[in-house]
Amino acid sequence: MKQVLVMNASLGMSPGKLAAQAAHAAVRACEVAPHENIDAWNREGCTKIVLEVRSDADLIILYKQAVADYLPVALICDEGRTEVKPGSITALGIGPAPNEYIDRITGGLHLYGYKDKEPTEI
Repeated sequence: MKQVLVMNASLGMSPGKLAAQAAHAAVRACEVAPHENIDAWNREGCTKIVLEVRSDADLIILYKQAVADYLPVALICDEGRTEVKPGSITALGIGPAPNEYIDRITGGLHLYGYKDKEPTEI
């Protein structure tokens, strides 16, 4: 079991803003996850992985795939009070859910901030 947080790398968010948006995605995805997923995830250590994509469009594609696979998912749009324009899609939370279901959607993405590679194109 794991939870994946996919961040919009095109926005250039500061570390604090990124952390806040990742937290929004994590909490909201948990709010819609089945209790049995939460319980299993807690027993297994609450694994969270932070990945990145290049755009709002990429996050929407992943969101639609997660919804189609009946995964707990949360798409985060910012209100625009600090660093990004109102309505910017900043993050996507998927899970907690079994690894294999999440990997079908996010398995080809790179870890956030991995310096040797460009963010993955969807």
